[in-house]
Amino acid sequence: MFELFKGLQVDWLGKRKLFIAISMLLLLIGMVSLVLKGRFEYGTDFKGGTVVVVKFNETVDIGKVRDLLPQADIQTVQSSEGGSEFQIGLAKAVETEDESVGSEAVTTALNKAFAGKFRIESSESVSAKVGGDLRRQAVTATLYALAGILIYIAFRFEWIYGAAAVFAVFHDTLITLGFFSLFNYEINLTVIAALLTLVGYSVNDTIVIFDRVRENLKVRRKDDLEVILNDSINQTFSRTILTSALTFLTVIALFVFGGEIINNFAFAMVIGIIVGSYSSFAIAAPLVLIYSNLRKPKVAVNRR
Repeated sequence: MFELFKGLQVDWLGKRKLFIAISMLLLLIGMVSLVLKGRFEYGTDFKGGTVVVVKFNETVDIGKVRDLLPQADIQTVQSSEGGSEFQIGLAKAVETEDESVGSEAVTTALNKAFAGKFRIESSESVSAKVGGDLRRQAVTATLYALAGILIYIAFRFEWIYGAAAVFAVFHDTLITLGFFSLFNYEINLTVIAALLTLVGYSVNDTIVIFDRVRENLKVRRKDDLEVILNDSINQTFSRTILTSALTFLTVIALFVFGGEIINNFAFAMVIGIIVGSYSSFAIAAPLVLIYSNLRKPKVAVNRR
């Protein structure tokens, strides 16, 4: 098997205080941003409204499209296909089954400069109540995923390994959401899909390290846990970096060239892959060591 960092000998656990400080700083920045802004920027999926997809016969400047639309009703304007297709989010939901009603305001506005040069591809409406329900369901789905991961890892290893993995996933999710608040990115259903993808991705990296820890514990019973954790991380580091780098190249291409419509999803993946790879060795492994060190005095007292 090809190893990018053969014979790596890094004292990762010796730097655990630095890693925890970095994580706390990132979490604090995201929290301050969220407090100052009052809330996340939710997409039409979550706060209600109407999404109209418009297809032009030629490339159109997004600024000109924004200028023509009624500013009071606009939530978002996103372009794709090189600027010939636009997804327009309006603040008002259409409380009717007639989808053409949602496109009337957009058609009237765009006819001022582009009469006969565009067509309405689709118009979909989400009420504020449905948007609220979707928000709650998204949170519930994420919590169920974390609970399932905790049960699986606790059964496969020990409960502390499951707890450390779930804590690391919470850490990854909160930091990613903090970046969304900091850079004013919208949170919609595609972002939730990205976060759930990252939950599995982050846990996968963590399980690889914990599996190597379990193997090393079987044959090195007399070695200190900190030494075994460091060796396990070093032994799996090449695999972690190669997997993360290949995935990162894919999502960075989506982020740069994918267009505005998929930009939020790609941004979540970019941040999540970096933070998820980092947390596997910088958060999950140190938590196992910290718990073990706290437990040692109690074990010694019981033996006496």
